[in-house]
Amino acid sequence: MAKVPMKSAIAELDGDEMTRVLWGVIKEKLLLPFVDLKTEYFDLGLKARDDSDDRITYEAARAIKRLGVGVKCATITSNAARVEEYELKQLTPSPNGIIRAELDGTVFRAPIVVKNVKGTVSCWQKPLVLGRHAYGDVYKNCEMAVDGPGKAELVFTKADGTVVRKTIMEMKGPGVLQGIHNLDESIESFARACFYYGLSEKIDVWFATKDTISKTYDGRFKEIFQRIYDAEYKARFEAAGIEYFYTLIDDAVARVMQSKGGFLWACKNYDGDVMSDMVASASGSLAMMTSVLVSPDGVFEYEAAHGTVQRHYYKYLKGEKTSTNPVALIFAWTGALAKRAELDKTPELADFAKRLEKATLGCIEDGIMTGDLAKIASPPARLVVDSWQFIDKIAERL
Repeated sequence: MAKVPMKSAIAELDGDEMTRVLWGVIKEKLLLPFVDLKTEYFDLGLKARDDSDDRITYEAARAIKRLGVGVKCATITSNAARVEEYELKQLTPSPNGIIRAELDGTVFRAPIVVKNVKGTVSCWQKPLVLGRHAYGDVYKNCEMAVDGPGKAELVFTKADGTVVRKTIMEMKGPGVLQGIHNLDESIESFARACFYYGLSEKIDVWFATKDTISKTYDGRFKEIFQRIYDAEYKARFEAAGIEYFYTLIDDAVARVMQSKGGFLWACKNYDGDVMSDMVASASGSLAMMTSVLVSPDGVFEYEAAHGTVQRHYYKYLKGEKTSTNPVALIFAWTGALAKRAELDKTPELADFAKRLEKATLGCIEDGIMTGDLAKIASPPARLVVDSWQFIDKIAERL
């Protein structure tokens, strides 16, 4: 059988644990037999990042920018336990955080919907899209533990040498401190990306912060969003029959849980991290969520929205087959291939990406699924399979 050709390569970023295992199986069974796959490969496994002092992560980010399209497996962000487990030199930063900062992108996440898996939020009738700011906040923070009393200060030294100080806290004893930041330029890119997405999809855009408490930090986000909307998008939104809506984050959460869905919920970095998992779980499964990082200059990185599935990986190391859901990993590949096809004007590749998605969802809708979906499927699953069997069933359809 002749393979579907590719004109240009995509940047391929391998990952960790169970998702790394399934990444290889997906390539072997669903991609390489059908596509003349062209990628520039980067091993972003935890040990490889540690060995290179994260040089490989920055190289991968540069490759995504150069090629215009990347696809990424889930990766570990280390903590103290991981340092010991993997015998690391140091605590390694989030690779997602590095790539998002390098691309100055916004992450858009949306549920993957199938007919026989109903979400737990019964009023959601349409997919709820999350737009997550992908720069700053706790993902690019500075932290300190203090062992006794003292004065904690926020200090800013201007380019001309002028120093501005504010007291954070007169510490009465041991504690912890954290400094976070953001940039007007990045917030502006985030706002424009969200408004552009809303226009392109013809859906309302919601944005929420806690500006009543964080009057300066969150207040800056609110002000920038409103300024850009009024100056650049208001007339276009009104012409398209859609709206921009701002509210406090706690009010937004309450409204979202009673809404019909079908809009873009723009969130700051940490809010988007947490809320996208909530939306994914409420829609059926963390593995039933698309995720794409979009830069202001039109660079795209597709990834799984979930983690490395550590618990299943430990079972796999014991020789057990696991029923890990690979759908988000598959859709990361199909998204990247479809975007490559769009940029290269290769309709045959775009058609393959659509057929792979159709084959994947067709299996589930025919009652063949992994254990996470079998728990909530209606009608009940006809056949509950492990990850390898599920991928083989998709390959048969292809």
